[in-house]
Amino acid sequence: MNSIRAIQQLNKRELEAGINPEGSWHTDYRDTAFIYIGGLPFELSEGDVITIFSQFGEPVWIRLARDKETGKSKGFGWLKYEDQRSCDLAVDNLGGATVMDRVLKVDHTRYKPKDDEDMKDNTMGEVDDNTAEGGGRRKRQRIESESGSDDDRPLLPEEIELEKAIRDLDEEDPMKESMVERLQEKAASAVKKYKKSKRKEKEREQKHHRSSKRDRSRDRDRDRRRIKHDDSEDEDRHTLKERWSRRADSEDEERHKKKEHRSRQNSDDERRRRSSRRSRDDSRARGQARDKVSERSDRDRRRYSSDQEDRRRSHSKRAP
Repeated sequence: MNSIRAIQQLNKRELEAGINPEGSWHTDYRDTAFIYIGGLPFELSEGDVITIFSQFGEPVWIRLARDKETGKSKGFGWLKYEDQRSCDLAVDNLGGATVMDRVLKVDHTRYKPKDDEDMKDNTMGEVDDNTAEGGGRRKRQRIESESGSDDDRPLLPEEIELEKAIRDLDEEDPMKESMVERLQEKAASAVKKYKKSKRKEKEREQKHHRSSKRDRSRDRDRDRRRIKHDDSEDEDRHTLKERWSRRADSEDEERHKKKEHRSRQNSDDERRRRSSRRSRDDSRARGQARDKVSERSDRDRRRYSSDQEDRRRSHSKRAP
């Protein structure tokens, strides 16, 4: 942020003083068409950066700093314009601009390519000579972002220190290469340590998630067993209730049968008693009738005998 404010103050003073382009501080970098770009969002690819910076000129080369192991963007890089004057426009207009909530830092730089680094135009993709099909045919391959799950990783202090050294150290300084290498090793170690801590944190989260999942599974199993047990108890209670109900119904039916049997038995006894009483009454009546007939016969016999006796007496009296 300090360099951004410094560039803005320089531009403001030159504008207020009316300094022409030949006297501008940009003329110190007329020998280089490279710019340094910092504060890039980690999600941006080379193609995205070219799209942003092509509004001020024609980019002919780009390099984003990427992690050697994962290939993820580190949030800074270098770009070369076809026309050096495009660098002045990019530095003045894009320095301090906000892209995806990150503030861009744009400045002139004298980029020193590595010995094996290809400085050919790579803004349209990598050039591939297809010798198997006659050679000479060139294929343009679109540069795609290699961003991944850790694109949101913040720039570590060691990486910021490395970025600052690459940008600020004089290219003619004989100690720059060794210092940059040392800072690169330091930054790589810090990134490795950071990733290791993140990996352990992720493993802990996964372990906790698995543990929570097992706990939830055990809870579900326990709930299912409890529900099954409750259902079994309900079924047992229902079965027992049905058994008791059937038993009660059976007992009621048995009592009813016994009651009916006793009722029928009492009715039969009553009928027998009534029949016996009727028989006794009939027998008594017949006896009484016989007694009456016998008594009448006796009276008749006695009357007849008396009459006979009276006639004999009367006859004996009339006889001489």
